[in-house]
Amino acid sequence: MTLAARIAAAIELLEAIDGSPRSPADAVANDFFRARRFIGAGDRRAVSDRVWHVVRARRRLQWWLRETRPTPRLLVAASLLLEGGTLGRLAQAFSGSRFAAAPFTADERSALARLNGHTLDHPAMPEAVKLEVPDWILPRLRARFGAATGAELAALAEPAPLDLRVNLLKGTREEARAALAAENVEAQPTPLSPWGLRVEGRRPVLASAAFRSGLVEIQDEGSQLVAALVGAGPEMRVADFCAGAGGKTLALAMTMRNRGHLVACDVSATRLEGAVRRLRRAGVHNVERHLIAPGDKWAKRRAGSFDRVLVDAPCTGSGTWRRNPAARQRLSLAELEELLPKQAAILDQAARLVRSGGRLVYATCSLLLEENEAQVSAFLARHAEFSLLPLDALPIAPIPSPGELVELEPNLLLTPRRHGTDGFFAAVLERRS
Repeated sequence: MTLAARIAAAIELLEAIDGSPRSPADAVANDFFRARRFIGAGDRRAVSDRVWHVVRARRRLQWWLRETRPTPRLLVAASLLLEGGTLGRLAQAFSGSRFAAAPFTADERSALARLNGHTLDHPAMPEAVKLEVPDWILPRLRARFGAATGAELAALAEPAPLDLRVNLLKGTREEARAALAAENVEAQPTPLSPWGLRVEGRRPVLASAAFRSGLVEIQDEGSQLVAALVGAGPEMRVADFCAGAGGKTLALAMTMRNRGHLVACDVSATRLEGAVRRLRRAGVHNVERHLIAPGDKWAKRRAGSFDRVLVDAPCTGSGTWRRNPAARQRLSLAELEELLPKQAAILDQAARLVRSGGRLVYATCSLLLEENEAQVSAFLARHAEFSLLPLDALPIAPIPSPGELVELEPNLLLTPRRHGTDGFFAAVLERRS
């Protein structure tokens, strides 16, 4: 592809992402390229790199363009200009010829002319613009990170590595490394999870025999640590109350050695159906699926019968911005306010399942206090029969020494800057005997 064709494809992909606000940007990109198999690997990489650069720099680009919602055409052009391009040379790529974007309008030329000779960052930018977050969320992130807010958000803006979890039901970590290496996929052990492998760069893991056979699953190291924190063992009764497509369900089945009884619950039949193929590929057969529906009496009938209940609650996903950078601009205060009562209701419902002496693990991939510590404090105020177990008091073998994961908090709090994982929070709550 020519430069003009790559630019035109980047604009088209960005339009597709903007047109699907409820879909993860990477899923939209996958569909985009799947429908255009004629685009070669090198061109696909160049188009993707341009689009992700725009997505990660969107607020700063908007600041330069002085528009609240500039078009994908303007955003792509502005990103190229602020990297050292010139308007005259760029206009040649926007020629309107075959496979090229349409020529600039007079208004577009005027907006872009202001950018000549500048770079992306500027000292006059407001802090929220510089840090690429909505204005409303910055005070909330400062409440979490204080003086380290800028550094934490910079780490959240970096591309994430590809983490894999080795399925110990099918082999060891070294066996998985060797299987991947045989297909030219180099992987290194993750520093915190004993089941994790990290792959740098773009590698065809999904096409590998190790993945197709169920020896490895794609799962961030932080997510693996949350699953380890549950402490689910053989012969236990365990519920994954917000199982989704089954990522943590698979990890729990592995720690249970495919024994005991594990129930994957969710309100979405589609997500639960999507887990079936993953469970089969992993060789898991101790899992029952349950669809939670309005008026459902399942939880009432099974009250007090589970040793462990994991609530991986629906949340803002602010800890996953490395993997879904478009989400940071889409997130609204209204969405947070809608999620908070849902999280509380889910916790109350799941708590009924926990037996005396059993544990309820509440987790999110959010970094906001309202969704994490505040939810736990409010839950404990409503449920005197539960108490918080500090992380450093839990004798769970896979979790590293407390000093590696806990600073001044009793809960698990992972961030890309401090741990190299996605952002995760988890608290362990025990029902008193």
